[in-house]
Amino acid sequence: MGKIAVVGTGYVGLVTGTCFAETGNNVVCIDIDAAKVARMRNGEIPIYEPHLDVLFERNIKANRLTFTTSLEEGIKDAEIIFLALPTPPGEDGSADLSYILGVADQLGKLLKDFKVIVDKSTVPVGTADKVYAAIKAHSKVEFAVVSNPEFLREGFAVDDFMKPDRVVIGASDERARKIMETLYKPFVRQGNPILFMDEKSAELTKYAANAFLATKITFMNEIANFCELVGADVDKVRIGIGSDERIGKRFLFPGIGYGGSCFPKDVQALYKSGQEANFNFEILDAVMNVNENQKTVLFPKMKNFFKGDLNGKKIALWGLAFKPDTDDIREAPALYMIDELVAAGATITAFDPEAMPNVERLIGDKIKYGTDEYSILEGADALLICTEWGIFRNPDFSKIKFLLKDAVVFDGRNLFDMDEMSEIGFFYSSIGRKLINK
Repeated sequence: MGKIAVVGTGYVGLVTGTCFAETGNNVVCIDIDAAKVARMRNGEIPIYEPHLDVLFERNIKANRLTFTTSLEEGIKDAEIIFLALPTPPGEDGSADLSYILGVADQLGKLLKDFKVIVDKSTVPVGTADKVYAAIKAHSKVEFAVVSNPEFLREGFAVDDFMKPDRVVIGASDERARKIMETLYKPFVRQGNPILFMDEKSAELTKYAANAFLATKITFMNEIANFCELVGADVDKVRIGIGSDERIGKRFLFPGIGYGGSCFPKDVQALYKSGQEANFNFEILDAVMNVNENQKTVLFPKMKNFFKGDLNGKKIALWGLAFKPDTDDIREAPALYMIDELVAAGATITAFDPEAMPNVERLIGDKIKYGTDEYSILEGADALLICTEWGIFRNPDFSKIKFLLKDAVVFDGRNLFDMDEMSEIGFFYSSIGRKLINK
């Protein structure tokens, strides 16, 4: 392939650029943040994503992966330009396309020969048409706009990119279609499909996939809440329905809601797109409402345990990231629990293997931060678990019991075995399972 340009070096852009470099392409990543570009040129990776660091360092060393702040310089020799830019929710919940359309506007003034412009960001239906119009307003050369949504899971993004379940490409231009097929062939050698379709269908495929998964999680959380009322065990129900191949085992684990950079934003944006087309996504409205409440479902249980008064209570908190194996805290349920607990007068000391610097930048000294999972337990009135990091799954329970002021655990991720917690004498409150009173 020729040179590839990737505009934007967030989670999607950096993984995309690095993985394309790993298959022998020359990739230049473009970002307006000069300090970030300088750090990346020095081999410093700006995000935490398992296994990305090895590929990042290797391809910088091989000079296949380079960085610049100049859009003009970055795209000059590129045959393909990926737009991996933020599409944050606006005040009304719709996706903000200003970053993408702003770059498209600049591209129109810079294009000198045929290039394929690829929307890699998650964008509403019709965005490819808007990008095309923005470029066309300033350009007389031929170009193509393609929709190529990403399906990367934070924590597994490198594996997901290198071995995708499928590659979705929305392209009506035959020349662009062939270029994209050649680019992705090394990633589908085991036979997983490259799915070609029109641009609008590709755009909607990404939103529909995330909205469906968010709905599946939310449905299970509703079942879990009902289980608590009627005395059923959500773990048994989950296994019972997950063994049905029509339903499948994944995304059936109940907890304190979904967060992150994708599900909340994408469900909201799809709902808003529906409104703009005079269509009411009733199911998505319910999903958003349930998930909002689910993030703090443990708070009333904690308040009830402390007889309505959390003032002065010391809470140890395990997990700040929205999920394990990432430092991403966007829409993390832990942040919602922190707000509720601090407002009620509790003090919090938290530990997370990767996300503490991001939380400290966001909320400062609103809470304290520990150096490991055990040191924060000393003298705490309760342990609250918000993220299912692997290191929390098999802890030293005798040590936990010794360090806590009282053996009290509120588990938002159902990490521990009910019988074991009962045997060792914990008060244990989880999601959709019976309450264990010591």
